[in-house]
Amino acid sequence: MNQTGSGSLKAEDRQYIWHPYSAINADLPIFAVHSAHDVYLKLEDGRELIDGMSSWWCAIHGYNVKTLDDAISKQLKNMAHVMFGGLTHEPAIKLGKKLVEITPAGLDTVFLADSGSVSVEIAMKMAVQYWQASERPSKQKFVSLKNGYHGDTIGAMSVCDPVTGMHTLFRDILAENYFAPSPACPFDTPCSEEDTTELEAILEQHHDNIAALILEPVVQGAGGMKFYSPDYVRKAKNLCERFDVLLIADEIATGFGRSGRLFACEHADISPDIMCVGKSLTGGYMTLAATLCTRKISESISNNPPHVFMHGPTFMGNPLACSVANASIELLLSSPWQQRVSSIETQLKAGLAPCIKLEDVADVRVLGAIGVVELKRAVNMSQILQAFVDAGVWIRPFGKLVYLMPPYIINNEDLATLTKAIFDVINDGKHR
Repeated sequence: MNQTGSGSLKAEDRQYIWHPYSAINADLPIFAVHSAHDVYLKLEDGRELIDGMSSWWCAIHGYNVKTLDDAISKQLKNMAHVMFGGLTHEPAIKLGKKLVEITPAGLDTVFLADSGSVSVEIAMKMAVQYWQASERPSKQKFVSLKNGYHGDTIGAMSVCDPVTGMHTLFRDILAENYFAPSPACPFDTPCSEEDTTELEAILEQHHDNIAALILEPVVQGAGGMKFYSPDYVRKAKNLCERFDVLLIADEIATGFGRSGRLFACEHADISPDIMCVGKSLTGGYMTLAATLCTRKISESISNNPPHVFMHGPTFMGNPLACSVANASIELLLSSPWQQRVSSIETQLKAGLAPCIKLEDVADVRVLGAIGVVELKRAVNMSQILQAFVDAGVWIRPFGKLVYLMPPYIINNEDLATLTKAIFDVINDGKHR
């Protein structure tokens, strides 16, 4: 075996598989994973890596979790899947009820989806269909924030940052929407009137054509890993109410405790009209997402032609996914997750602080179980991935951002290893 897994596995991967945001036969190191447990990924060559990514932010309980394994095994004895059109089942009903109970007040109905991007598509369709039902069919456009990221499907791409985002290639086929500046007010400060001036101007001028404002509350994820003031979210909510525009909260990355609150909207003490959740919903076990909305929205759509919401995924409400989601939520809520996230935040601040003195580092920022080191230029992905694996950790940067979103169960020693690896790799120039 070689350093990136068995030779045959690597060769077959390169021959047949496209990885996310990668080229076929890409000249990037590929590391074959044999198994995973707790916060560790075991490679085919026997090495173990401490996972700092939570498998793109979703494996909040770590890996090979008995409670979640048991939930899937138990459900598998009954059925793996059944269509959701005209049929229902206990796992989906239990999940819908629980999501309504734990999300901000007023989100009373739930539409289950396959993935985060799809939940955003659903939210956008929901907003448009709501205004159609309200006899205001001109309200079909959206406002979002620059540096925002909401997914890779066509509708979701249209509300991602059109310049700095990842979808400029498709600009000509995407719906044209409105973009307000990314909030400049830091997380721990109030916003001034100037911070929302351009958003207010867009809403004032175009509210008759705007269905909703969509934003990632407090934390902009893949668009830049930026943290901003909850006061901005409050002011944005007030502007939406003033101009009769819906507010969609994309909590796919922030939901289920990542920012230090169960949902990031809680930092601002607001409730959106529509909310998207995903990623951590199943603890990283299966793909599942949900779009929640107010009863006013769901009833307006249902009580007006065509009297149905026009969306229906084949695997909607998959019983296995719903069962493990129920178990994951119960496991989270019964754990001391607030203390764990607070402890991670404290250690991330201490462990990453030395990075700010490094020549190539532009900024260091931490919120909840999110730690970010922003460099002055994009990393050399091949070199930095190999350097991190050689250091015994799994950290996958993007662009100029080297970041950590570890599982909540990580211990102090392993977290210290992650933060030290970031400092050492940047300090040694292995990111260039």
